[in-house]
Amino acid sequence: MDLTGRVSIVTGAAHGIGAATALELARAGSAVALFDLDGDEASHAAAGIEAETGVTARGYAVDVRKAELVKQMCDAVAEDFGSLDHLINNAGIQHVAPLPEFPDTAWDDVIAVNLDGVFYATKAAWPHMVARNRGRIVNMASVHGIVASPYKPAYVAAKHAVVGFTRAAALEGADHGITVNAVCPGAVMTDLVRAQAPYLVRTYGGDIGEDEALERAFLDAMPSKTFIDPQEVAQLCAYLCSDAARSITGAPISIDGGWAAH
Repeated sequence: MDLTGRVSIVTGAAHGIGAATALELARAGSAVALFDLDGDEASHAAAGIEAETGVTARGYAVDVRKAELVKQMCDAVAEDFGSLDHLINNAGIQHVAPLPEFPDTAWDDVIAVNLDGVFYATKAAWPHMVARNRGRIVNMASVHGIVASPYKPAYVAAKHAVVGFTRAAALEGADHGITVNAVCPGAVMTDLVRAQAPYLVRTYGGDIGEDEALERAFLDAMPSKTFIDPQEVAQLCAYLCSDAARSITGAPISIDGGWAAH
């Protein structure tokens, strides 16, 4: 696919799915702006992308929980690069705990990053896309935007809400050439997944290792029995940004090894 001349923002782009997506977009020819809470890490990732692809890539320190900052940075990207064509809302965090023990602060943080951040960035990017009568917004939901798992009430609630938000935004975007879709990955071996290992070990009684705990928690639910590579998700995101995907909008798209088919 050819995204030459396009400009893409990826949030949560310093590592994992976000970094892989930024790289895939650059490989397709799109200039990329990497937003991350850690601006140094975002800039480091951007430098690697630019060195590999020869496409312009820049890192920005952005806390997606702060609406005004998100707007300022989206406007800055549009001004610096000359347009804003694609937005990948990827920033996300997780907290795992039984419902009665789930901290209020953790609930607020997960909702703020995983849901509010999607709204703030979409709202900020929208006018730039309307002005060009073309735009692509890809919201990183999750298989947990379709099904649920225990001990993740905030994450599941946020991701289900992202799917609903995606559908509502797609209806508004249709008159402006803007497509809005939600990508719903299953188990992708990222820092967010690895961070759950200690809790899972305790959940399973403490007599297994972290790798086995992760496999039991995630792969038992996936008929494919294989962790998903971040690049697989990145390639799907890049396709959804292409002209070939112009008729795909308002869709939650599973890439989950069959998890949601249960």
